[in-house]
Amino acid sequence: MKYLFTFFIIPLFLLNTTTQKEKFLGKWLGEDKSEIGYLIFDNEGYAAFEIEGQVMGGKEFYMKGQKGKMTYTINYQTSPIEVDFTLTKIQSGESKKILGIAKFTDKNTLNFNMSFDSVRPTEFDDNSIVLKRVQ
Repeated sequence: MKYLFTFFIIPLFLLNTTTQKEKFLGKWLGEDKSEIGYLIFDNEGYAAFEIEGQVMGGKEFYMKGQKGKMTYTINYQTSPIEVDFTLTKIQSGESKKILGIAKFTDKNTLNFNMSFDSVRPTEFDDNSIVLKRVQ
């Protein structure tokens, strides 16, 4: 009997190969005050914001004439999940962090809140946004 149990149960764990990072990967759509924007997480650790066709972030972008990049890190050990973006000027190495929190309501819906003033939000409030995965 225990061999049958092993035969049927272990493959279920092996088939569930979705990693925590893969839950975030892809393009997410959000709407804030009638503006539609996107948040993009790629497999290489780069993130980008896209608003009105303008992309800020990714492996390489220009802002105020300077080349930069935006990476992300995710801490799954916290509740809510901590999501940090690091904007780096490529030439000088100078960087700035954007601190955020996230919580999945289902696999394609994400509550998200972030702060640009180096203080991590602690809850989902009026500044939060609901992101939907772009299929």
